[in-house]
Amino acid sequence: MSRVPGWLGRVGTRLTEASRRLEERRAEMERESRDTPGHAGTTEPAGPAAAPADRAPALPGGHTPAADSGHAVPPAPVVPSRPDPAQAVPWGVRVAAEAGWRLLVLAGTVWVLMRIIGAVQLVVLAFVAALLITALLQPTVAWLRQLGLPRGPATALTALFGFVVIGLIGWFVTWQVMENIDTLSDQIQDGIDELRNWLLNSPFHVTDKQINEIAKNLREAVGANTEQITSAGLEGVTVVVEALTGILLAVFSTLFLLYDGKRIWEWTLKLVPAAARPGVAGAGPAAWRTLTAYVRGTVVVALIDAIFIGLGIYFLNVPMAVPLAVFIFLFSFIPLVGAVVSGALAVVVALVTQGVFTAVMTLVVVLAVQQIEGHILQPFILGRAVRVHPLAVVLAVATGGMVAGIGGAVVAVPLVAVTNTVVGYLNAYARETSVRLAPRPRGATAVSAAMSHHGPPVPQVPPAPPEPPGPVPPEDPRGG
Repeated sequence: MSRVPGWLGRVGTRLTEASRRLEERRAEMERESRDTPGHAGTTEPAGPAAAPADRAPALPGGHTPAADSGHAVPPAPVVPSRPDPAQAVPWGVRVAAEAGWRLLVLAGTVWVLMRIIGAVQLVVLAFVAALLITALLQPTVAWLRQLGLPRGPATALTALFGFVVIGLIGWFVTWQVMENIDTLSDQIQDGIDELRNWLLNSPFHVTDKQINEIAKNLREAVGANTEQITSAGLEGVTVVVEALTGILLAVFSTLFLLYDGKRIWEWTLKLVPAAARPGVAGAGPAAWRTLTAYVRGTVVVALIDAIFIGLGIYFLNVPMAVPLAVFIFLFSFIPLVGAVVSGALAVVVALVTQGVFTAVMTLVVVLAVQQIEGHILQPFILGRAVRVHPLAVVLAVATGGMVAGIGGAVVAVPLVAVTNTVVGYLNAYARETSVRLAPRPRGATAVSAAMSHHGPPVPQVPPAPPEPPGPVPPEDPRGG
């Protein structure tokens, strides 16, 4: 038999074995490149067992596939590694993204909360009014309890006294307005005529034709908006019903807060997570003290404003001085804006009833009292209990008025003051807790901490060495 078929079989077997070894080597290099990313260009240590990456393993007998096939074998491809996407993003962009989604969540939460408050606005305003009234009346309940009166009778007497006083004030204002409405209308007509004559003779060069044109435009505006005025009158009935409902809710809420306020607060604390409960339990009384100080101080300041401005406009013969003083007292609960509105109302009434000179004098009285209030009374009476910047007051009043009208403007500033107190207390509590739970320093760290808190240690003076004993007297030989 010829030997050619046997030779061809051996060559084919060697080529098959070389191809298998080459595939194994390529697979091993790919595994190494995947296991060690970024180190594909490093060289392996030279040695008898190490083979170059671009050279195929030798076949038995010293042959290589390149020698047998007649061309060089290309090196195995190296797959480049990709960095982590989170690491590829710049640090500033990552911080902005983290802060952005948190702000979006916070804005969404505030929006949902405002929608809920808007849906139950009457209930929220009634409860907030009850809180303000409770802060004003609660010291009286505590005083009656100290005198030995039980909690129920003390609450009933305080609430009865408070609501009777509020009702008498409302009745007195209504009675004064109804008694003086006819006289006031005549005085307003006379004042309008006097104002017209003053404008005709004033240096502003206002003509009679211009005044008549203004009056005609006002009459046309009223006639064109008759339907809106009528619908507003019908809506006024709904407003009255809602106001009565809110008053009843405020009365009942005040009674229960005066009688059972402590247990209501304890029940509220159970809704707070256990980890945050100690801090909230301390922040609640601090917030209540701030609210009580704000309500008391505001009542005292408003009462002083009403008395002195009322006396001023009374001596200036401005009609309805007492109702105007009551309006000044009520509007004083709206910081900054309320004083401007009530003072402007008094000046307008003086202008249309008594003339320009009386209006100017009324303006002087209002400005003088408000300056004394803003620079002397409020810092002295409110003190450090309510520390709110004037810019925060203006923004809070504007926001409260836009969200909930006059009621929102009234409760905006005490809400900001209470929030400021709560945030400050919780920050101080968190710092104290972190210091208390921090591990105590030892060794040299303890010495440095003591020096930072108490100053350098005072060197101790070593005690004086004992004096050497003196000479011992000789013994008496006689034993005496």
